[in-house]
Amino acid sequence: MRRPLLALPLLALAASVAGAQPVTKASASAAVSASDSTDAVAVVTRFHRALAEGDSVAALALLAPDATILESGAVETVADYRAHHLPADIEYARAVPGTRAPVRVQVRGDVAWTVGSSETKGEFKGRPVNSVGAELMVLTRMPHGWRISAIHWSSRRRTS
Repeated sequence: MRRPLLALPLLALAASVAGAQPVTKASASAAVSASDSTDAVAVVTRFHRALAEGDSVAALALLAPDATILESGAVETVADYRAHHLPADIEYARAVPGTRAPVRVQVRGDVAWTVGSSETKGEFKGRPVNSVGAELMVLTRMPHGWRISAIHWSSRRRTS
């Protein structure tokens, strides 16, 4: 037997006990300041700069302790990334120049995500590189600022 009308008052009671406030477009906008977007993008920029400068300590410091990195078909923890892909990512970032398009960012409370693309052209380990890439980073606001909680990278050879 279904009791759909009973569920609504219970949800309303739970929301009032928890001190929930109705979310309006104005309150949601006020909660997200322009500095949140700027700060989240700055973390992504610092992460890429750390890779390009060969600074693994700085790159790792920008990752949340429980971050997940999806790269080359693998799903890695921070420890996996430190041991496997990070050294290669640093070597690649230092050797092959890339151009990053402006990053788009969305912020929802204590979570932000950035979407970016890049073009890379040069030579790596004696092989020509001409590729385009896409990147999604999810960031979480922590007591010491935004940290990267997830990264997904994908790339493909450029055909033209």
